[in-house]
Amino acid sequence: MASFNLTPSDASTFILMGIPGLETAHVLISIPFSVFYIIVLLGNFMVLFVVGKEQTLHKPMYLLICMLALTDIGTSTSIIPKALCIFWFNLKGITVAGCLTQMFFLHAVSVMHSGVLVIMAFDRYIAIYNPLSYATILTNTRIAKLGLVGLIRSVLFILPAPLLLSRQPFCANHIIPHTYCEYIAVAKMSCGDITVNGTYNLVIVFVVIGLDLTLIALSYGLIIRAIFRISSKKSHQKALNTCTAHICVIVTSYTPSIFSNLTHQFSLGFPPHVHIILANLYFLVPPMLNPVIYGVKTKELRDKVVKYIYRIFSPRAIDLNSA
Repeated sequence: MASFNLTPSDASTFILMGIPGLETAHVLISIPFSVFYIIVLLGNFMVLFVVGKEQTLHKPMYLLICMLALTDIGTSTSIIPKALCIFWFNLKGITVAGCLTQMFFLHAVSVMHSGVLVIMAFDRYIAIYNPLSYATILTNTRIAKLGLVGLIRSVLFILPAPLLLSRQPFCANHIIPHTYCEYIAVAKMSCGDITVNGTYNLVIVFVVIGLDLTLIALSYGLIIRAIFRISSKKSHQKALNTCTAHICVIVTSYTPSIFSNLTHQFSLGFPPHVHIILANLYFLVPPMLNPVIYGVKTKELRDKVVKYIYRIFSPRAIDLNSA
């Protein structure tokens, strides 16, 4: 593989080391990373394609699933291509501007992802509490406006991160022991006082995740209350089934996010390579599972996906039979 000749003291460039301590295994580690990333792209683009093609799926719930798919593609694409360049070609250099840009998009899309989950919880509450008025309360236009609010929120929350770091004096050693420009990892390379940066990071983690989880918990509290008011056990089961996929996505999204942020902030004794591998998997495994979860638990979407998959492979099957 090509070697990277940039000196650590180059003021205009950072050096991403990949997974320190496991450099000899980078190519081997890249195999599951690349496979997972391909599955992420195929699964989420399939959801976007099917929902876009099928008029019957042009509904608020499926518009939200598309928003979730876009955020899943965005988070994994923000880090995995660069990580694979490190693993395969030893291309470790990234400009300071490029590092701050990667950081901004990665964290902004992550905050947007959290916002979409909040809107989904509200969507499920309306669907169960007032199903007859669901179509008039939550129109596609209103969902799009809520998505725009979530996008603006994510930009406003994350924009200070690169701005704060751009004002910091960095030491001569520009080596980042990571596969991507994680906020605290970059801040720790500064020769200046990073108290404000650390405080900002904690505030964002607890405000975004804390506030969003509180709103989601509130929505599900109202959902449970609405379910108890339904007399039919069959209706109980149907109402719970409409929430299963969303609950699974919440668990797969927030659990590794909280773990990754806290371990990086407080260095809880985990070996660096373990933390870095888990941090990367956080941006791969949930985006890979989300299309599967919604495909399995949402019958209408599952049927349409199966139809298009059959259309793709059926001509080949016909050719083989005729041969």
